[in-house]
Amino acid sequence: MRILIVNPNTTVSMTEKAAQAARAVAAHGTEIIAATSKGGPASIEGHYDGAIAVPGLLAEIRAGEAAGADAAIIACFDDTGLEAARALADIPVVGLCESAVMTAALLAQRFTVVTTLERSRVLIENLIRHYGMGDRAKVRAADIPVLELEDKASGALVRLKRQVERALEEDGAEAIVLGCAGMADLAQSLQRDYGVPVIDGVSAAVKQAEALVAQGLSTSKRGSYASPLPKPYTGLMSAFAPASA
Repeated sequence: MRILIVNPNTTVSMTEKAAQAARAVAAHGTEIIAATSKGGPASIEGHYDGAIAVPGLLAEIRAGEAAGADAAIIACFDDTGLEAARALADIPVVGLCESAVMTAALLAQRFTVVTTLERSRVLIENLIRHYGMGDRAKVRAADIPVLELEDKASGALVRLKRQVERALEEDGAEAIVLGCAGMADLAQSLQRDYGVPVIDGVSAAVKQAEALVAQGLSTSKRGSYASPLPKPYTGLMSAFAPASA
């Protein structure tokens, strides 16, 4: 089984961190293929960054599927471009937020997502409501610019832990979800520190993708995820025009 994990931002070190987390939980025989978007923002923080990142993401998913990937993971907790990617690809495509909250729901009645910035908190709250978890989950922002997660001297871990502690004390959280792919390397240590399940979206997405492939399942092409209709695309987007039937 070959699983493609695509970082929709352009920071290679984040791709490597996500790939390492994915390989740590992948089943024997699962190959993790990591790809970094070749164009777009260095980090995704809010709606604007996410919109600009989508074309580069879709290009990598299209290339990965053509190269033989059995499933794809979008390595951003905003589930950037997830709906478009499902329409584009014939292989299953999973997102970190959806995978993580579905996993958390199997382990706890109440859980809190701890993410980076306030603008991301609002976006993730909307996603969680969309996934049907609005009455079970809260979202907290730790005031951490995403790129600071790459800098051990930034104090990001201290701010993250402060919000985890508040989630446990004030929200009644029974589990914690890490709301950024850049936090993937922290899940195990935080779980040991706080004694509750700590879910990393990358790991959760790998196991979801493996399960779909093992069952021979892929995204329905009837209705909302039907393949794009052939039509002209112009300007910068001409390369993304759907092929003729």
